[in-house]
Amino acid sequence: MPDQSTSAPSTDAVEEVRDMAKDFYGGFVPNQIKVLNEHSPAAARAYIATMDLVEQGELPDHEREAVILTISRYNDCHYCTRTHAFLGRQAGLDQETIETIHRGGLPEDDRLRTLVKATRLLLDKRGWLDEDDLSNLQWEGIGKTELYEINTLIGLKIFSNYVNHIAQTEVDDLVTENDDIQEMWPVLGKMDW
Repeated sequence: MPDQSTSAPSTDAVEEVRDMAKDFYGGFVPNQIKVLNEHSPAAARAYIATMDLVEQGELPDHEREAVILTISRYNDCHYCTRTHAFLGRQAGLDQETIETIHRGGLPEDDRLRTLVKATRLLLDKRGWLDEDDLSNLQWEGIGKTELYEINTLIGLKIFSNYVNHIAQTEVDDLVTENDDIQEMWPVLGKMDW
């Protein structure tokens, strides 16, 4: 099927985003950014800039990766599920936690369990949490700081998950070379949620 784009992005815009990606990702340009940049440097720039801002939030790296992995698995994103399993391991998540989230279960760690539950609740209810939800989450240590950062990640990951669905983005070699991560797709067996 031919590309339906009406015009190609400017070379300057594409190169600017490529440089921005290399700075943000330590010299590496992920395939997802390449796909976005090819068609919309503005969208690629927005993604990178937002990820940079989110990394300055209150959630530590391993918690943020658990949330992102939960969202990506919820949305069945072949690219982000494996990529964030890989990044989650680098951020300190153990293989059992990653596989548990990937299968739809809840991690053993209390804080990660609560964050995963909160993320799924927000996704299931599309943000429409009632007073009981908020009270229960607050009792478990999840306040508006965490909820707003989770919401930011939901918006960002829905964007990237859907782009990857449309583009069928090829998973980066850096990720596919890791057998434990590669085996995570497709999910075998019934989801727990």
